[in-house]
Amino acid sequence: MKTILLIEDNNEVRENTAEILELANYKVLQAENGKTGVEIAQQQKPDLIICDIMMPVLDGYGVIHLLSKSAETALIPFIFLTAKSERGDFRKGMEMGADDYITKPFDDVELLKAVESRLRKNEILKAEFSNNVDGINKFFDDVGTLEELKKLSKDRRVKLFKKKDVVFNEGSSPNYLYFLSKGKVKTHQNHEYGKEFITNLYKEGDFFGYIALLEEKPFNETAEALEDSEVLLIPKDDFYSMVYSNSHVMKKFIKMLSDNVIEKESMLVNLAYSSVRKRVANALVTLCDRYSSKKENGLNISFSREDLANIVGTATESLIRTLSDFKEDKLLEVKGSNITILNYDKLKTLKA
Repeated sequence: MKTILLIEDNNEVRENTAEILELANYKVLQAENGKTGVEIAQQQKPDLIICDIMMPVLDGYGVIHLLSKSAETALIPFIFLTAKSERGDFRKGMEMGADDYITKPFDDVELLKAVESRLRKNEILKAEFSNNVDGINKFFDDVGTLEELKKLSKDRRVKLFKKKDVVFNEGSSPNYLYFLSKGKVKTHQNHEYGKEFITNLYKEGDFFGYIALLEEKPFNETAEALEDSEVLLIPKDDFYSMVYSNSHVMKKFIKMLSDNVIEKESMLVNLAYSSVRKRVANALVTLCDRYSSKKENGLNISFSREDLANIVGTATESLIRTLSDFKEDKLLEVKGSNITILNYDKLKTLKA
């Protein structure tokens, strides 16, 4: 049963609307003002929010503004209720991230159609698609069925990259959004003396290259295959069509961008203040979270010493010494490029 949060200060309108929704087999949470509505949304995480615009304490614009600041509530479908006299103001709400609006007075059919449409479209965007070419094509085909979007191009070709092949170079202009359907890819920047620093790691099912597209600037890093990989190339016009035509898709990439910024900030703090031992432990935990495969005696990752040193930001020799220390402490086992993590929790909580 889907849960709908109804925020409306008029008791009669709120109760009548709630009754219609409950008869349609929805669970309804009610709030008499925007402040209470925000608190309920943050606690209950409803599947959809219907909110009046003009309310005491906190109006509808304030509600959507506060909810959009949290990753946990920003993607909840949001429908504004507006009186006919306020209809000219609905565009402001849409620009703030609302998905639809209903003009009061409304009938039960109009209400239920709007609710069903938004829930259905949200399910499409939340669906877990398989991490392969067929799966991502299904994603774009389904998103393309939304009326707000232009018809997406079918020219989504797959390009194969051998280990160490460059996907795109720092300074080049972005022409595609990239989707990694198979393999591993790293992005890195080079110091003027040739020292490489790995800025990000991608696994099957990840998008990459979208930051340069959003900024409409050349790439500020190089992407390189860590192993034989398959990459789906989505033309930038299709990307812009998705991002600028649909708020759900825009929020998805904004969330990805936000996560990327947070991760980069954490990486910089780690480089500035953590010891080499702590940085190596953090790098191993990150690799485990992204690439590990389960073995009988622990979690296994395969990564070259040079690449691992470039993640940590240290010399390869220092990395090897630290790995030897961890081996003596029985935190891991090392065999060639394969590292088996024996005590993930201790690595994750390592102090120094």
